Amino acid sequence: MLRLTWVQPEDLIGHELRQAAQDGREPSAVAARWRAAGGPEAPLTAGASPRPASPYLRLLATDLLDELADLPSALADDEPTDLARITSLCPDWPVATGGRAARPARLEAAWLGRAVGCLLGKPVEKLPLTAIRDLARATGNWPLTGYFTARGVPGELLARHSWNRRSAATSLAENIDGMPEDDDLNYPLLNLLVLQRHGRAFTTTDVARVWLDELPAGRTFTAERVAYRNLLSGLEPPLTARRHNPFREWIGALIRADVHGWTNPGDPAAAAGQAHRDATLTHTANGVYAAMFTAAVIATAATGDHDVHACLRTGLTVVPPRSRLARAVRRAVRLARDHTDFDTVVDLLHDTYAATHHWVHAVPNTALIAAALTHADGDFTGSVRRAVSGGWDTDSNGATAGSVAALLAGSPRALPERWTAPLKNRLATSVGDFHGTGFDTLARLTHLEATRP
Repeated sequence: MLRLTWVQPEDLIGHELRQAAQDGREPSAVAARWRAAGGPEAPLTAGASPRPASPYLRLLATDLLDELADLPSALADDEPTDLARITSLCPDWPVATGGRAARPARLEAAWLGRAVGCLLGKPVEKLPLTAIRDLARATGNWPLTGYFTARGVPGELLARHSWNRRSAATSLAENIDGMPEDDDLNYPLLNLLVLQRHGRAFTTTDVARVWLDELPAGRTFTAERVAYRNLLSGLEPPLTARRHNPFREWIGALIRADVHGWTNPGDPAAAAGQAHRDATLTHTANGVYAAMFTAAVIATAATGDHDVHACLRTGLTVVPPRSRLARAVRRAVRLARDHTDFDTVVDLLHDTYAATHHWVHAVPNTALIAAALTHADGDFTGSVRRAVSGGWDTDSNGATAGSVAALLAGSPRALPERWTAPLKNRLATSVGDFHGTGFDTLARLTHLEATRP
């Protein structure tokens, strides 16, 4: 039987129960009914449980998802999704400046940095933290100084902790031949198409149209797949982000934010506004804040006038200060400043979030990215290796940290060749006509959109 991932009610309900507890609702009565009926927990790593549910459980899960959506949230006042309400809660919201265009070389560095960080994290995505450390140490690659390799890893260790199945064939050092396809690069390409077709005044509906035209459904995951299904069911944004979507605070909107920052250097307010219009197709509250934070950080870094710490501070100005995301980022930055050993920082973050948050949730992953950039002082290699070594959504975290740190580096020549040479200035994708495109070409296209009236 075909098991569709990330959309079946019996697979969504466990995630929604956890999401409800996190966003200030009281789901215990609903949880008791689900468990009394024999309903399973949420799948731990995959998007579907191994066996199909009975028709009764599927109908019950659908009803309970609706009940959970109607529960009031105690956090609603501190964590709105509407942009006007978000800005009203941010006392230091940045003044719109109009910004200025970044040089193509800086943008090329950013595209390369995003690809490098993504590629470094791909083989260990979904693996537990102990497995990442053990696999790297087995080859003398800890702290990480290069891409992961299977050469020299004992067979018994690989039997316990195998590489990410889809990525090992293209992302281990011995297999890299250009940048393989990944959603962390597909979404920036899609947003480049959004800007080319609709300009920077695009709407959330414009984003949806580009997705339906250019994004294969099988290349979507979690919140994006649910929103895609909702679009095909006739729902319009922002309902696409809310209907039976327990992933609406996960990392998907964050990984789409880079282009909004790249095209608004020096104008974090405009970058955050673009990111909000993009994110609300699929996400709410902290999932949206993660995208806005990232876009504002990148817009600040893209000028080359600020260090990473100023960039992160600016990013927080577009996030409601009492939100879970803002509190997590502030704590992560403090931990990174207080501890010289980054493994200690990672362990403390995992102690706080691992038991209660899925490994793709935006709150712990954004905190880890901020901690990695802070601890590395914005250095490129230091940032990407810390972001990936911290576990959770390794390829996405490496990609975002790499984008920010590469912008600060300012030029492709400033990035170590051991990271960039294997990419061969070529990426694979199923988006539009971009397959095989070079990062220098992507930088020129991005620069055109940044300078378009």
